[in-house]
Amino acid sequence: MPPTTAHAKAESVSLGDLLGEVTRDMSTLMRQEVELAKVELKDSAARAGKGTGMLAGAGVAGHFVLLFLSLALWWALGTLLGLGWSGVVVAVVWGLVAAVLAAMGRKELKAIKGLPQTSETLQEIPPTFKPNS
Repeated sequence: MPPTTAHAKAESVSLGDLLGEVTRDMSTLMRQEVELAKVELKDSAARAGKGTGMLAGAGVAGHFVLLFLSLALWWALGTLLGLGWSGVVVAVVWGLVAAVLAAMGRKELKAIKGLPQTSETLQEIPPTFKPNS
């Protein structure tokens, strides 16, 4: 069997040099895993910011819509039901709108999966890289 480059390297390089290479490779691997975890967390934070921004925008838009359309609806219904009951009807309608917007925003925030992915990634690190375990 002809000698391979690995055999030739093993015969010509000292054990200390080989261990040094292994240590450098492990260090590089750990740095890459930490960088991957940072990127995953950054992505999760961006998605959370997007969901939060949508909820805030919905709140502002809902406020203006509530203000102007509520007055118009209240006045229009007031001619049919009386101003008191028309106010109750308008309040119920906007309560339903608020519930739908809150459910949509909550769904967006629950869709964030970055932190569980990061936890799974960290659990995949071989036990030899975890000296405290």
